Amino acid sequence: MAKTNRDTISVNDCQILAHYKFEADQYILTLESQEISQATRPGQFVHLSVSGMLAMRRPISVMSVDKDNGTFDLLYKIVGEGTRQLAERKIGDIVSVIGPIGNGFEVTENKIPLLIGGGVGMPPIIAMAQELKGNSLYKPYVILGSEVPFPFDASESKLNGYQSSKFHTMPLLEEWGIPCGLASLQNYDGVYQGYVTGLAKDFLDNLSSDDLSNVEIYTCGPHPMLEAVSKLASEYSIPCQASLEEFMACAVGGCAGCVVEVQTENGPAMKRVCVDGPVFEAQSVFNDFG
Repeated sequence: MAKTNRDTISVNDCQILAHYKFEADQYILTLESQEISQATRPGQFVHLSVSGMLAMRRPISVMSVDKDNGTFDLLYKIVGEGTRQLAERKIGDIVSVIGPIGNGFEVTENKIPLLIGGGVGMPPIIAMAQELKGNSLYKPYVILGSEVPFPFDASESKLNGYQSSKFHTMPLLEEWGIPCGLASLQNYDGVYQGYVTGLAKDFLDNLSSDDLSNVEIYTCGPHPMLEAVSKLASEYSIPCQASLEEFMACAVGGCAGCVVEVQTENGPAMKRVCVDGPVFEAQSVFNDFG
């Protein structure tokens, strides 16, 4: 994961095909681009113009792709003026998009992927679930956490995965046949009352030793959550890939404004989240657990 990835990057004028608003200023944007839909890997992101008023682009992770129809979906939340202006864009508008950018998740031989996403870190996890859907070699379990209403209508699950009958799920994951549990501290109906790491620990504790040796964690979310997930992975001796969230200016490796310290075989090094990441081995970034 130390390689720098620029070979997928292209500049595309993408038409907005759909733009849905959810509670807590959350939006799902569907854009048309054969190039991006075909080239995107789970964990990669795009850098898009938000309006004609602001020159600076905004980085947003790809949530899902439809290769047959040449479209891709972005989930974002209004956090400033840029995303506020993006929320005003209409169906039919053309948006300039650079991408896909970065090194995404790598599917390994571990047959039980535990996918953990929190807040606006959910999209790369959903993208990873899409990568695994229909593959009988893997038995993924998804945990999504949010402290605001989820950007979808959570519903009861009919699947047979871990506690699927107990917790509500994301309808898209249900359609894909992937078990999912939702977590929050907000006492939402059908949602695990606690942190994503609490639900993840319950899941891991219910596995046999053989199954536990086949788990790999894939995670994305705010820094404190990633640190907690990385600590959990360390406690259970489980490999963990973490997709980092950082503020970016150029997003293509030129400005070095998104660097983080990463432990390498040759000692600590400063790596750019945009093109050296955003996915890193979690232990290389989060390793001071006292």
